[in-house]
Amino acid sequence: MTGPATARETGPGLRAYVEGAATVLAEAGVPSPRHDAVALAAHALGLARVELVLPPPLPEGFAAAYAGLVERRRRREPLQHIVGHTVFRFLTLRVEPGVFVPRPETETVAQLAIDEAAALAASGRRPLVVDLCTGTGAIAASVDTEVPASRVVAVDLSDAAVGLARANAAAVAGPDLRVVQGDVRDPALLAELDGTVDVVVSNPPYIPPDAVPLDPEVRDHDPDVALYGGGADGLDVPRAVIAAAARLLVPGGLLVMEHAEVQDATARAAAAATGAFVDVRTVTDLTGRPRTLVARRVAPGVVGDSPA
Repeated sequence: MTGPATARETGPGLRAYVEGAATVLAEAGVPSPRHDAVALAAHALGLARVELVLPPPLPEGFAAAYAGLVERRRRREPLQHIVGHTVFRFLTLRVEPGVFVPRPETETVAQLAIDEAAALAASGRRPLVVDLCTGTGAIAASVDTEVPASRVVAVDLSDAAVGLARANAAAVAGPDLRVVQGDVRDPALLAELDGTVDVVVSNPPYIPPDAVPLDPEVRDHDPDVALYGGGADGLDVPRAVIAAAARLLVPGGLLVMEHAEVQDATARAAAAATGAFVDVRTVTDLTGRPRTLVARRVAPGVVGDSPA
């Protein structure tokens, strides 16, 4: 990334560079070539954003620096890795290789957890929210900042994810957000919180072993531990999330879990099979795809609903 400089380049203006970069990225199959070309230009200039209607003057060395960034994106390195951050809901979060990049569709998963926590806070409660498989900490930090009365605990197995989630929490969240390292498949995980949690939310790995992602940004750059859920159907880890929620949640507490659009019936069946949940349902994302399991914890010993 180039910094401020007194010398200015002559030649094409910023708009011409961006248009050329967008063409290169489009030919490489990048899904949003113009958006990425503009974002890379801003990054090369050391700016948060640029307006092509009134473009800034270009510093010496811009062309070479920009060409290098565009080439990285042409090779399908994720934009978020190149610029070092991503936007999730109202937050700008640091992103690093080796940690799953949060996707826009997960913002609707976070919204369900936020709505539940906000309703509890409005009733005078201080809700306790646990975010399992937190990755960058995107969901946890969103709940923490949008529902200030909440207490949030974020968990991940990966060393890299825990470190990044802690860094993001320190940068954007309140001091009470706690990030711990642990395996959701461990029946003793957060045992001290058993029966006290109001919301368990998770975007766990859930891809089946034979469903390798087509997008190079995902396939070649997101870590396998954050993609593949284990088992023939990819739901070993999600089933562990459901089991952990059954143990952690208070009666009436809410489970919110993202899954693949082909896993809705199986995810509902897995929750119903525990006998620990009622109101087991699927929530669609903004495009109408069935992507989120939602269920309420019943009182221990009460058999829950068993929807198809």
